[in-house]
Amino acid sequence: MLREKLSRKEFVVTMEVDPPRGADPWPVFTAIHDLAADLTAVNIADSPTAKLRMSPIALAHLVQDRLNLESIFHLTCRDRNLMGLQAELLGAYALGVRNILTLTGDSPSLGDHPNATGVFDVDSRGLAKMAANLNEGKDFYDRDLDNTTDFFIGAVANPAMDDVAKEASKVCDKIASGVHFFQTQPVYSLAQVERFEVEMKKQMPEKQVPFIYGIMPVKSVKQAQYLNNNVPGVHVPDEMIAVLERDGAAGGMKYLLNLVRELQPHVAGIHIFPMRDYTLARQIIEVL
Repeated sequence: MLREKLSRKEFVVTMEVDPPRGADPWPVFTAIHDLAADLTAVNIADSPTAKLRMSPIALAHLVQDRLNLESIFHLTCRDRNLMGLQAELLGAYALGVRNILTLTGDSPSLGDHPNATGVFDVDSRGLAKMAANLNEGKDFYDRDLDNTTDFFIGAVANPAMDDVAKEASKVCDKIASGVHFFQTQPVYSLAQVERFEVEMKKQMPEKQVPFIYGIMPVKSVKQAQYLNNNVPGVHVPDEMIAVLERDGAAGGMKYLLNLVRELQPHVAGIHIFPMRDYTLARQIIEVL
């Protein structure tokens, strides 16, 4: 299990998938079936980029049941109020889905239902605290529930942010809210990871939590420049851009596979963003 492997400091591999835009889960099963044995867990996104998708809790339960692959369901604060979030968490626990990634969520105005109401009663830290309360048998207002839960609570970190001290401070706040592990935005150099971990040890030397570092293939210079200009917390270094200019997508993938080998001795694990190209995910797994 994810929690046990991280506690034993075993290297873990997770991968993110989007639920289907419809009621049939089989396309997801088919996409990840051949990778399941090599993954520690699979992340199930929650209507990513505010576009309608199947419930991540339902799909996470089905993946665990049908593929015997542990799941991490994403839960955002966008679509549910305080009662709804707690109800979803209690239902997820009853279904045996115990790993959660707490997210604030994208505004509905960015997605395919722009007139939908964004709730945002809490942010990701408030959601983590909510899950931590349920683990203590308490609701959001500290009233007793009939049972306790035992969620393994995750959150997102952005190691490549320019202001690494500010990002580390946010991470420390999330840990104080009850977060047990982190999965990060994509990184593209060992230096980005080392810079972030030095700052984390400076700000919170007494408590270390595992970080599973994001790995996302980049296929072109244009894509790299888009990430650098439009996605906060993601920075493709000049060295990789030069490789993409010279050798194209194949060179970029070779660069990334070398990075994965470099990272493996130093980090708790990697989190693969396959961008729906699962052959690339297979290539990454095979170098481990």
